[in-house]
Amino acid sequence: MNKAGAIISGKCPRCRKGDIFKTSAFNLLAFYKMHPRCPECDLHYEREPGFFFGAMYISYAFSVAIFVGVGLALSILGDFSLEVYLFAIIGVVAVLLPFLFRYSRILFLHLFGGVRYEPEYKKSVSEAV
Repeated sequence: MNKAGAIISGKCPRCRKGDIFKTSAFNLLAFYKMHPRCPECDLHYEREPGFFFGAMYISYAFSVAIFVGVGLALSILGDFSLEVYLFAIIGVVAVLLPFLFRYSRILFLHLFGGVRYEPEYKKSVSEAV
């Protein structure tokens, strides 16, 4: 699997086989729950304490893109009041929240985690303990 495929399917950046999240994004009660380590290669996902705070910047960029996209779409479709813009933008962000949360973390881990792709990586005896 290539890097883009691993990011889209939410796989580990080292082995590209293990899932990063425990459940589907459609499970609204547990969409945010991550495996602490890769089930396949045992990579610790949180590279350091507070590592995923940086994912907020990616989430912010996603949100800005949604604001601009929805705003442009509404302005093309007609002349709407400010309330329509606000409700539409907030509604789209609320519906996409599980995906924004997950993909901001997945992208941050893949791009800034400092992990190389090692397809043949095996857990050593010292790491398994």
